[in-house]
Amino acid sequence: MNEPEFVIRTVKASPEVLRRKYYQRYLATRLRRFNVLVCHRRFGKTVFAINQLIGKVAMKRKAGLTRPRGYYVAPLFRQAKQVSWDYLLDATKQFPDLKVNQAELRVDFLGDCRVQLLGADNPDSARGIYADEGVFDEYGQMNPKMWTEVFRPALSDRMGGATFIGTPQGRNGFHRQYKFAMRPGNKEWYGCLYRASKTNIITPTELASAREEMAEEEYQQEFECSWTASILGAYYSKLLNGLDEAGRISDKVIYDPALPVITAWDLGMDDETSIWFVQQDMYGAVRVIDYYSNNNEGLEHYVKVLSQKPYTYSENLLPHDAAVRELGTGRSRLEVLRSLGLNGRIVPRSSIEDGIQAVRTLLPKCWFSETKTSQGLEALRQYRKEMDFKGETFKSKAVHDWSSHPADSFRTLATGLYGDVTRQSRAVRAEMEYDVFDPANIRGSGNNRNPAIAEGCDLVGSVDDNWY
Repeated sequence: MNEPEFVIRTVKASPEVLRRKYYQRYLATRLRRFNVLVCHRRFGKTVFAINQLIGKVAMKRKAGLTRPRGYYVAPLFRQAKQVSWDYLLDATKQFPDLKVNQAELRVDFLGDCRVQLLGADNPDSARGIYADEGVFDEYGQMNPKMWTEVFRPALSDRMGGATFIGTPQGRNGFHRQYKFAMRPGNKEWYGCLYRASKTNIITPTELASAREEMAEEEYQQEFECSWTASILGAYYSKLLNGLDEAGRISDKVIYDPALPVITAWDLGMDDETSIWFVQQDMYGAVRVIDYYSNNNEGLEHYVKVLSQKPYTYSENLLPHDAAVRELGTGRSRLEVLRSLGLNGRIVPRSSIEDGIQAVRTLLPKCWFSETKTSQGLEALRQYRKEMDFKGETFKSKAVHDWSSHPADSFRTLATGLYGDVTRQSRAVRAEMEYDVFDPANIRGSGNNRNPAIAEGCDLVGSVDDNWY
């Protein structure tokens, strides 16, 4: 069977369009197995990536690979449909045997070739697929699991490739991929960065007009590909950037066996359960040494995870809903945890706004282990207000996506350590009759001790009353 040829139509185009095509053709000659393309708005990166994806899948088939598969991944499934479905249909309409499945956002062509659009909002739904090529659009907004745990393994047996495209949104996962691609001697990876002021794809007059209407931080991020601009609407991005610049996000932050570990939880059912592991020293510094998350697992799984880590625990901080009895069992999750040998303390219930303020109070005291908390840190950076695109303002509530659960468990930590900081600020008074030498007031002594693990349970070591 004769393969259909790609048709290049000659059309009249503006200088800006011609410049866009020039850069895209140049990029097509530079691509390697893995690519990170950091491009300003209106560069045409999504159309370019879709066309490259189709072409690479077709070439895989021509090389003799059976049933080649290519995937375009957006942060959300509905984004994939809104942003790229029309582009995909337009780019594949030249194939005479084209089959379109709109419900699954996929097209089949050249017999057994397939390109499909996916959302990264549920990474586990894509487990088990195989892939020959992938495109990750705005990777910085995605759960990193979509690449590290789902797609990278899926590419291995067929030596597939991937391209990451987007515009900077702070020093997030997309930034790390770019830095990795730019490492000297990294022959499998290609990285590039295109600023609007350099490409001339957008006229200087239009850029000047946009700059007048946008905040400078927005302009630098969207058009000049600035990594230092904070994520728009993010609650903690600036604070975390400050910690990063101060060297307080580092692999030098490690577990200190002399200090007990506090865990803070967000408990999900079908959703994700997230756990932070921290240590607090005598000066009030909080060392965030570890992070763990999973979903579709029972509580016994998480108790086992804690028991397998080499930590000595002092207490486990749980959200207020852990004490609510479930209709099916008549037991609360706190009771289930206790039956499994793990005690927990329910933190005071507070509004989301007060919890966010508690986190902002906590973060300046924190040091993070960069590698062991990378997934949780990425979520804290991405946790942001929802945008009202109609009114072009931010709503009062946060976006509910993959970053919500890690942010909620960190809010549990902050509220557990500091309580309701807004209430404290409204009514601050000293306890004049407080006796610092009274044994009842000494942390860890007598009835004040709150062991994390129930008596007689050998899951973890015991806590010495005099650890301080």
